[in-house]
Amino acid sequence: SLKSLHTLVNQFKMDTGRYPTEEEGLGALLEQPTDVTNWPAGGYLDTTDIPKDGWDHDFIYELNPTNGKPFLIKSLGADGQDGGEGYDADLLSTDAN
Repeated sequence: SLKSLHTLVNQFKMDTGRYPTEEEGLGALLEQPTDVTNWPAGGYLDTTDIPKDGWDHDFIYELNPTNGKPFLIKSLGADGQDGGEGYDADLLSTDAN
């Protein structure tokens, strides 16, 4: 889901000319922001809810994160806390597979 959401945010940018704001977050993939045109009918997801990570936690969307990328989507791992190791480690959409 992490990589799929990353791809969909890039598609949103290609279609609309901008990334979702942090306030809109991943919800912009489900509901059309009022200032956006070229948004596909039905949105970007085949569901009515934003998927959760493998531990049933919400993904975190960050615009202009400190890693130099335009955005990232983060899973906080099994413990749902920043940082951690092993299963508790954060997963980022910008990480290599």
